[in-house]
Amino acid sequence: MSEDEKLLKEAKKFPWEDRLAHKNWKVRNDANIDLAALCDSITDPKDPRLREFGSFFRKTLADSNSPVQEKALDALIAYLRAADADAGRYAKEVCDTIVAKCLTGRPKTVEKAQAAFMLWVELEAVEAFLDAMEKAIKNKVAKAVVPAIDVMFQALSEFGSKIVPPKRILKMLPELFDHQDQNVRASSKGLTLELCRWIGKDPVKSILLEKMRDTMKKELEAELVNVTGTAKPTRKIRSEQDKEPEIEAVSEDVRSGPAEEVAADIPQDIDEYELVDPVDILTPLEKSGFWEGVKATKWSERKDAVSELTKLASTKRIAPGDFAEVCRTLKKLITDVNIAVAVEAIQALGNLARGLRTHFSGNSRFLLPILLEKLKEKKPTMTEALMQTLQAMHKSGCLNLGDIVEDVKTAVKNKVPLVRSLTLNWVTFCIETSNKAVILKVHKEYVPILMECLNDGTPEVRDAAFSALAAIAKMVGMRPLEKSLEKLDDIRKKKLSEMIGGSTGDPSIVPSSAVVQSFGGNLSRAEPSDGSYARRSAASMLSGKKPIQTAPAASKKVASGKSGANKKSDGGQPKVSKSAQPEDVEPAEMGLEEIENRLGSLIQSDTITQLKSSVWKERLEAIVSFKEQVEALTDLDPSIELLIRLLCAVPGWNEKNVQVQQQVIDIISHIASSASKFPKKCVVLCLLGISERVADIKTRGPAMKCLTTFCEAVGPGFIFERLYKIMKEHKNPKVLSEGLLWMVSAVEDFGISYFKLKDLIDFCKDIGLQSSAAATRNATIKLIGVAHKFVGPDIKGFLSDVKPALLSALEAEYEKNPFEGTSAVPKKTVKVTDATSSLATGGADGLPREDISEKITPTLLKGLESSDWKIRLESIESVNKILEDANKRIQPAGTGELFGALRSRLHDSNKNLIMATLSIIGALASAMGQAVEKSSKGILSDILKCLGDNKKHMRECTLNTLDSWLAAVHLDKMVPYVTAALTDAKVGAEGRKDLFDWLSRQLAGLTDFPDAIHLLKPSASAMTDKSADVRKAAETCFSEIVKVCGHEMVTKNLRDIQGPALAIVVERLKPFGFQESFDSGRTVSAGITSKNSSKNGKSNGRLGNKAAAPSRTNPTKVTRQESIVSVQDVSIQSQALLNVKDSNKDDRERIVVRRFKFEELRLEQIQDLENDVMKYFREDLHRRLLSTDFKKHVDGIEMLQKALPSLAREIIEVLDILLKWFVLRFCESNTSCLLKVLEFLPDLLEMLRNEGYTMTEAEAAIFLPCLIEKSGHNIEKVREKMRELMKQIIHTYSATKTFPYVLEGLRSRNNRTRIECADLVGFLLDTYGSEISGQLKSLQIVASLTAERDGETRKAALNALATGYKMLGDDIWRYVGKLTDAQRSMLDDRFKWKAREMEKRKEGRPGEARAALRRSVRDNGSDPAEQSGEVSRSLTVPSFSRENYGHPEVHVDRLPMTRTYSGVGPTDWHEALDIISYGSPEQSVEGMKVVCHELAQATADPEGSAMDDVVKDADRLVSCLANKVAKTFDFSLTGASSRSCKYVLNTLMQTFQNKSLAHAVKESTIDSLITELLLWLLDERVPRMDDGSQLLRALNVLMLKILDNADRTSSFAVLINLLRPLDPSRWPSPATNESLAIRNQKFLDLVVKCLIKLTKVLQSTIYEVDLDRILQSIHIYLQELGMDEIRKRAGADDKPLRMVKTVLHELVKLRGTAIKGHLSMVPIDMQPPPIILAYIDLNLQTLAAARMLTPSGPVGQTHWSDSTANNPAPPTHSADAQLKQELSAIFKKIGDKQTCSIGLYELYRITQLYPQVDIFSQLQNASEAFRTYIRDGLAQMERNAAAGRTPSSVPLPTPPPSALNLSPKYGPLSPVNTNPLNDSRNMPRAEPTNFTLPPSYAEDDHPGLHSGVEESRNDRLPSGVTNGTLDAIRERMKSIQLAAAGVNPEPRNRPLGQVNGNVSHPSVSEGHGTTGNPILPMDEKALSGLQARMERLKSGSFDSM
Repeated sequence: MSEDEKLLKEAKKFPWEDRLAHKNWKVRNDANIDLAALCDSITDPKDPRLREFGSFFRKTLADSNSPVQEKALDALIAYLRAADADAGRYAKEVCDTIVAKCLTGRPKTVEKAQAAFMLWVELEAVEAFLDAMEKAIKNKVAKAVVPAIDVMFQALSEFGSKIVPPKRILKMLPELFDHQDQNVRASSKGLTLELCRWIGKDPVKSILLEKMRDTMKKELEAELVNVTGTAKPTRKIRSEQDKEPEIEAVSEDVRSGPAEEVAADIPQDIDEYELVDPVDILTPLEKSGFWEGVKATKWSERKDAVSELTKLASTKRIAPGDFAEVCRTLKKLITDVNIAVAVEAIQALGNLARGLRTHFSGNSRFLLPILLEKLKEKKPTMTEALMQTLQAMHKSGCLNLGDIVEDVKTAVKNKVPLVRSLTLNWVTFCIETSNKAVILKVHKEYVPILMECLNDGTPEVRDAAFSALAAIAKMVGMRPLEKSLEKLDDIRKKKLSEMIGGSTGDPSIVPSSAVVQSFGGNLSRAEPSDGSYARRSAASMLSGKKPIQTAPAASKKVASGKSGANKKSDGGQPKVSKSAQPEDVEPAEMGLEEIENRLGSLIQSDTITQLKSSVWKERLEAIVSFKEQVEALTDLDPSIELLIRLLCAVPGWNEKNVQVQQQVIDIISHIASSASKFPKKCVVLCLLGISERVADIKTRGPAMKCLTTFCEAVGPGFIFERLYKIMKEHKNPKVLSEGLLWMVSAVEDFGISYFKLKDLIDFCKDIGLQSSAAATRNATIKLIGVAHKFVGPDIKGFLSDVKPALLSALEAEYEKNPFEGTSAVPKKTVKVTDATSSLATGGADGLPREDISEKITPTLLKGLESSDWKIRLESIESVNKILEDANKRIQPAGTGELFGALRSRLHDSNKNLIMATLSIIGALASAMGQAVEKSSKGILSDILKCLGDNKKHMRECTLNTLDSWLAAVHLDKMVPYVTAALTDAKVGAEGRKDLFDWLSRQLAGLTDFPDAIHLLKPSASAMTDKSADVRKAAETCFSEIVKVCGHEMVTKNLRDIQGPALAIVVERLKPFGFQESFDSGRTVSAGITSKNSSKNGKSNGRLGNKAAAPSRTNPTKVTRQESIVSVQDVSIQSQALLNVKDSNKDDRERIVVRRFKFEELRLEQIQDLENDVMKYFREDLHRRLLSTDFKKHVDGIEMLQKALPSLAREIIEVLDILLKWFVLRFCESNTSCLLKVLEFLPDLLEMLRNEGYTMTEAEAAIFLPCLIEKSGHNIEKVREKMRELMKQIIHTYSATKTFPYVLEGLRSRNNRTRIECADLVGFLLDTYGSEISGQLKSLQIVASLTAERDGETRKAALNALATGYKMLGDDIWRYVGKLTDAQRSMLDDRFKWKAREMEKRKEGRPGEARAALRRSVRDNGSDPAEQSGEVSRSLTVPSFSRENYGHPEVHVDRLPMTRTYSGVGPTDWHEALDIISYGSPEQSVEGMKVVCHELAQATADPEGSAMDDVVKDADRLVSCLANKVAKTFDFSLTGASSRSCKYVLNTLMQTFQNKSLAHAVKESTIDSLITELLLWLLDERVPRMDDGSQLLRALNVLMLKILDNADRTSSFAVLINLLRPLDPSRWPSPATNESLAIRNQKFLDLVVKCLIKLTKVLQSTIYEVDLDRILQSIHIYLQELGMDEIRKRAGADDKPLRMVKTVLHELVKLRGTAIKGHLSMVPIDMQPPPIILAYIDLNLQTLAAARMLTPSGPVGQTHWSDSTANNPAPPTHSADAQLKQELSAIFKKIGDKQTCSIGLYELYRITQLYPQVDIFSQLQNASEAFRTYIRDGLAQMERNAAAGRTPSSVPLPTPPPSALNLSPKYGPLSPVNTNPLNDSRNMPRAEPTNFTLPPSYAEDDHPGLHSGVEESRNDRLPSGVTNGTLDAIRERMKSIQLAAAGVNPEPRNRPLGQVNGNVSHPSVSEGHGTTGNPILPMDEKALSGLQARMERLKSGSFDSM
C-alpha cells in the first residue's frame, strides 16, 4: 500500500471538518467525493446530517486546488439535491463564496457553479442568489461576469418571473449595458430579451431603453422583433415538486388540448408598476412654483403650473404622501373658466391615480362627484380627458364598484343626458375590468339603477344601460338577473339577449387566443422538466450569435421559438386551428431494434443484417437489394419514416464507401419522389447527411438531385431554412460553398415565391459574403444574382452595406442575370400546398417588408405638427431614415397616423417642407406597395392639390410623387382623385396642363383601360379652357382616352358633355366614323336648351375661339339652329331686354379683386359671368352673347346699341357684367367682334357721362387692365380706337385713378402696349397735369424705358418726359430716378429741343405756366382756366355730392375746379391753404402735409411768432378743411382710397389739439364743421369705405376734441342752434330707406349727446363761457318753438327740448339768482314776456324747494310783471321771511359802490310794492350814517320817478360808508351782440292749469358721441316742490298770458312799458344768498350786462324790434 493510500485510509477516520480542511489536497478531494456520495444516499430532507454538512461548503468551495474545488461543487450539488428549504440558511455565505472563487475557474467548474446556483433557486434561496449576482456583475474580470449573467438568464428562463423577481434583475442591467467587454454586453442583451418574454416588451422598453446608449438601443430594438409569444416556466421549486410529483400526466402536445387548459398554463403578466421604484414628486413640485402658478390670473400661467404637475406625475410609480392639498387645488381648477386649464388638471389627476394606485383612493372618492358632474361638457378634449382619468382611477384600484354606488346614483339622475350616458359607459368599463367575485357582490345594487335608466328619454342613456346590463350578464350569468329582467318587455329582453349572445359568441376571440397559446406551448413544449441542468447562454438569444447547444432539448426549444418568431416577423399570420395543425417536424429518438420490429417483414431481415456488415461489398449488395425491394413496394406512405430511419441507422451517414452512399441517396430520392406525402421529419433526418454528401465531389450529383427532390416534396422554403443552420455551423467549408451552389440551382428551378427572402438575404450577407473562402463568396454572389433575376433591382437596397469590392462583383452578376419580372417562370413546381410551404408573405415580389409601427412614435408625430419648421423638417427626415433602415420595404401596420400627419404638411407655409413631404410620401408608396392605397386615407387628393402651385419645381416634385404612387398602385385606383383634381378651380392652368401631360404619358403605355372614360368629361371641358397650353394638353389626353377606351365607349358617354365642349369632342370623333345625325342633334339641342340651363343656375358652355369651329364647318346645321332661335325670339320680344330687379351690384363688386395688372379670367369666373348674363339679360340676347359664333356676338352688341338710350339706368346696374363680357371679347382673336365692341364702347361711355355716372373702382379693375394690355394690338385701326377710348374713359373715371393702370401698362411684355402707354402718360401730363401731380414719382418708370433696345419705345418715353418737362421745368429731374449717363444725355437733348420748340411757338419757358398758375391761385382764389371759360369737371359723382350750407365765407368752395394747382407740392403755408381750398381731394393731401408740419413747429414753440401767425389763419384753415371733409368723403365713396379723408381728419385733429388755435375759430366755422362731422358720423356708407371703421373712430375722437378745446360759448350756441330741424339740402343725396324725420331724429340724438358732454363739465367751466350768449341761444330756441309746441313736446318727452331745459337748469343751479344779470341779450321787456323767464323762475323755485338754492325775492314772482294781485300770499314761505331775504340782498348791493344805484332803485320798488313793510326795522344794527344814506337815496329815487327818469340817467349818490365788495374779479366783458328776431307773433292763450313743463335731463356721464345716451327720466317734480309751488307757477304763467293779452295800466311810460310791461316795478331783481349759501354773488360781467341793458332801455334801442 502506497503512502497516499495509507494517508487516505487514515484520513477517513477523521471528522468531516478535519478531512475537508486537511493540508493534503488528495485527502480534501477524497473527503468531497465521500461527502457527495453520502448526500446522494440520503433520501430524507430532514436528515440531521444534512444540517451538519451545510456549514462545510463555505470553506471547501474556496479551495485553492481546482480539482478539489470542482469536487466540492459536486458535493454541494448532491447536498442541495438531498436538502430542502431549510438549507437556505447557508445560502448567502455559500453563494458569496461561489461568486468569489468559482466563476473564474475552468469551464467545467463554472458550469457546476451555475448548476449549484440553480439548485439554490430551486430551494427558494432567491434573495441570497440575487445578492450574490449583484456582487458577481461588479467583478473586474469580464470572464466572471458572463457566467453570472448566464445563470440569471437560466434561472429566469426555467423558473419564471414568479420565482425570480425581474425587478432585481432590471436594476442590475443598466450598468451592464455600458460594460467594456462585448461578451458582457451581448449577454446582457440576451437577458433583456428573456425578460421581454416574461414581462412583455413595453415594460422593459420603458424602464431600460432610456438608460441605454443609442447604438445599444438600436441593436436591442432589432432583436426585440424576434421575441414573440409568451413564456412558461419549465422547472418548479422543490416545495411545488413535492406537491405534484406526477406532472407528466399532462399531454405532450399542448396545442391539441382545450384552450382553457392552455390558458391556465400561461402565467399572469407581471405588473410593470411593481418593477419600478417609487418617485417622490411633492418636493420638486414645491420647487417648481406650482402653488404660485395655480393662483395666477393668466390662464396660460395656471396651465403651465398644472402641466408641471402632470409631467411629474407621469412617472410609473409615485411615492405615497399627503396629496390632499394638491387634490383640493385640482378640484378648483377642474371648474376653471379656461377649458385648457381644466383638461390639464383632469389629466394630472389621471396620472396621480396611475402612479399612486391604492394610496390615491381617498382622494379619488373625494373628486369623483365633480368629475362625473363635469361630464356635461361637450368639448371632445374635455370628455376624452375625463373618461381616461375615470378609467385610470378604476384600473389603478383607486375606486371599486362598491365605493362608487352612491355617486353613480346621483350622476344618473343628472339633468344633462350626456352626464347620464357617459357615467353608464364608465360603469360598463368598470364592470368589464372587474373580476367575477366583485360583480357578484355589487350586482344587486347596480341592476336596479340600470333598469331605471332603461326608461330614460335619451337613446344614448338607454343604450349605455343595456351595455352595462350585458356586461354584468357576461360576468355572472343570467341567473342573478332573472328576477329583475322579468319587468322588461319582450323587445328589450330580446335586445339584451342579443347583446349578451353577440358579445359572448364572437368567433373571432377564440382563434386569436389559440394562436398565442400555441406559440406559448411551442416555445416550451420540449424543454426538460426534470432536475437535470442544461446550460444555456444568454447570448444565444441574439440572432447574430451561435447558440451553444449542450443538450438537444435546448436546441429544439430555440429552433422552435425562432421559427415562430420568424413567421410572425415576416408579416404572415399563422393559420392555426383544430382542423389544420402544423406538421411536427422534429423526429423523436427511435432505436434500431424498434425500427426493425416496426418494419416487420416489409424488408427482408437478411438485407438488414447485411447492411450492418463491416465488409463493404456485402453492404453494397444489401443496399442494392434494399433498393429493389423498396421500388417493388406499391404503397410507400405508411412506412416512409421507418425506411428513412433505417437508412439513417444502417448503413448510416458515416458510410465510407462511395457506391453504398450513392445507392442510399438514390433510395431516399426514390422514396421522396414516389410518396404522395413525404414527411418533413424524414427530411430533417436526412438533411445533415445529404448536405455532407453534397460537399463530396463523388456524391455531389446524386445528393443535389436528392435535395431538389426534397424541395418538390416539402417545398424549398423548408429545406433552405434547415440548411441555413447546418451550413452555418458545419466545420467543413465545402458544405457551405457547395450548398450555396445547389441553392443557386434551386432558385433557378423554383423561383423565389417559396422562399423567405429576408432569411436568404441575411444568410448571404452574414455568412456567405463574410466567408474567408473565395469559393463560398463566389457561390453567394451567384445566388444573389439568380435572386435578382426574379426579384429585380429592389434587392440591391438590402445589400448596400457590403464591402465595395463585393458590390462591384454583385453588380457584374446582376448584369448577367437581368430582371425578367413575370417572364421568369419557374422550371419546377412543389407538390404540397399547405401553409408551411406556400408563398412567402413579403409581398408580391417576395422581398421582406419590415413592421415600422413601433418606430412611428408619438414624439415623431408631434414633431410633424410642431410650430418650428426645423423640427418639422427633422421629423420628415426621421421618416426617411426609418424607410432607409427598413431597406425601403415596409408593412402598412401603424402608418395610418403617419399619413394623417403628413397630409397636414402638404399645406405647410414652408414650400421646401411641402416638397420634402411629397418626396417622403412617394418613398412611402414605393416602400409599401399596393397596401398604400388603404393606409393613406385619401392623401392622394391633397397631393394633387400641390399642382396648383405656381412654382415649376413644386409641380415637378408632385409629378414625381404621382409616378411613385402609380408604381405602387394601379392607375384605376388613382382615376377618381385625378378627375376631381382636373375640375378643381384651385389647380391652376399650369397645374392642369402638367396633369394632362402626365395622364397622356401613362395612358400611352396602356392598350385597354376602360376606367379612363371617367377622364372624358374633365378633358372635354379643358379643351375649351382659356389657356392654350391646357387646351393642347387636354386634346392630347383626349386622344389617348379614345385609344384606350375605344370610340364606341366614348360615344356612349357623351351625354354628360354640353355646349362648346361637346362640339369639340364631336369634331375630334369624326375620324372614328362618328354619326353626323347625332352630332347635329346634340349641337342644336345644346344651342336651344339655354332656358333649361338657366334654371339650373350653371351653364356648361365655354366662351372660347376654338369652340366656334364646328358651327362654321356645317352651314346647314347653323341654318336650322338659327331658324329655331328666330321662332323663339318672336315669343320673347315682349319681355324687357334687361331684368335688373334682383340685381345686387354691390355684392358682385365686393368679390372683384382690384389689381392694376391684367390677368385673364379664370374658368370659374367665366362660369359666374355666364350665370349672370343668363340671369339679367333677356333670353334671345344672352343666347347671342354666350354663343360660340362671333356673328351672334355682333348681333347681341347691335341689340344693346339700339337699346342704349332707353335703358341707361338698367345698363348702369349691369355695367360690371357687360365689362367682363367685353374683356372676354378682347381676349379673343376675332377682329370683327372686337371692332364692334370698340364701336359700342364710346357710345356707352358717352351715355355714362350724360347720366353723370362715374365708374366704380371694381368696374375699372375689371376693364381697364385688359384695355391697357390690349391697347398694343397688332392692327393699327384697333389701336386708334382703343387710344380714343382710353381718353374718353378719363372723363367717366378720372385721370388720377386711371394713371396707376397706365403705369402698369408700361411694364407689359408687349412692346406696342408700352409705346401706347408712354404716349398716354404724355397726354395725361399735358392735359391733366395738375390732377396727377401727386403721382409724379412714377415718372421713373417712364424714364426706365429710355434704356430699351426698341427705338420706338425709347422715342415714346422721351416724348412723354418732354411733355413733363414742359409742365415742370427742371423740377422733372427730381422724379425720373437714377439714370445712366447715356439716358441723362438723351433726356437733356430732348428737353433742350422742347424748350426751343416752346420758344418758337411762344409758349413761354418750361415750368413757367405752373408758377403763374400758383400765383393766380394765391392771388385770385380761383383758377385761370375757369376765368378763360374752360369747361370745368368735378371728380366726385354729382349724385353723391352734398350742397354746402351755412356761411358766406365757405361759399367759395362751390366753384368747380379743373386744374386748381399745377405744381408738385406747396412751398409755404399760404400756398398749402390755397391747394386745400381749391385742389382736388388727392392734391389737397400735399397741402395738408405742409399744414401739419407748420402746426407741429408752431406747437413746439407756443410763445414764438410762428404760433401768432398760425392763430391768425386758424379760422381760414378750419373753414377750408370743413369744406374739404364732404369732398374727400364723397371722393372716397366712388371707390377711391380713403387717404385724403384720413389727412383731413388728422389735420383737423392737430388744429383742435391746440387750445389757442381752437379758440381762434369763429362760431360760424365751428357750426359748419360740427354739422359736417355729425352728418358723416351718421352716414351709412362710411363703414363700407376703405378703412371705414377707422374713419368712424377718427370722426368720433375729433368731435370730442372740438368739444374739449373749442370756444365753449360757440359750441353751446352752435349745438343749441342745431337742435332745430336741419335743412334737407344738407343731407347726402342718395336716398336711404329711412324717412327724413328718422334721419333728423338720429342727428338730434347726436347733438344732444354733444350738449350733454359740454353740460356735465359746466361746473368747472362756468366762468369760461359767455352766459348772455348761451341764454340768448336758449331764448331763440324756445321762442321759435312757441308755447303750444312746447306743451305738445312735453307730453311726447322730446329729447332736444329736455336738453335745453337741462342746460338752463344747470346754469340756474350754478349761478342762482345771479343768472338774471346775464339776460342782457334777451329782450326781457317784450310782450308777451320771453318764455325763458318763466323757466328761470321755475328752476329758481324748484331748486329753492329742494334746498339747493335760497331765492332772493318772493317765490313764484318775477319782477318784470305784476303778480301781487294774483298771488298775495305765497303758500310755501311767509311773506316776512321772503322779504327779509330780498331786502338783505338789496342792502348788499347798496353796500357796493358799483351797484348802489340799482340797489336803491330796487329798494324803492319794494317800498312801492309793499308800503306796509318797514324797511328801517331791518337796519337796526346798521350805522346811523348808512340809514341816513338809505333814506336820502329813496327820496332821490322818488323824485326821479316823478320826473320820469330811469336809474341810469341820474347821478349816482356817493357810496355808503361801509361798502362791501364781495364779487370776485372775472374776465373781460363779453361783447353785446344784438340779433334781430321776428318776435311779432303773439303767444297763444291757454288756461294756466294746463301749463306743464317737462322734466329736465338728469346729470349723467356720457363717455362719447356713439355711446348710448341713458336718459334719466323723471316725470315727477323734485322732492320739495309742493302743490303750493305749482300754484305759484301757474299764477306766474297766468300773469305772462295776461300781459300778452295787452294789459297795460300805465300808458304814460310807453317806452319803458314796451319792454318791461309795468313801470311801477323795478326791472331787475338780483339776489344773493345768505352767508352759508353756495351761490356766488352777482359778478361784474352780470352787472355790466344790466347796465348796458338799462342804457338801451333809456335810449329806446329796442324800438326797432
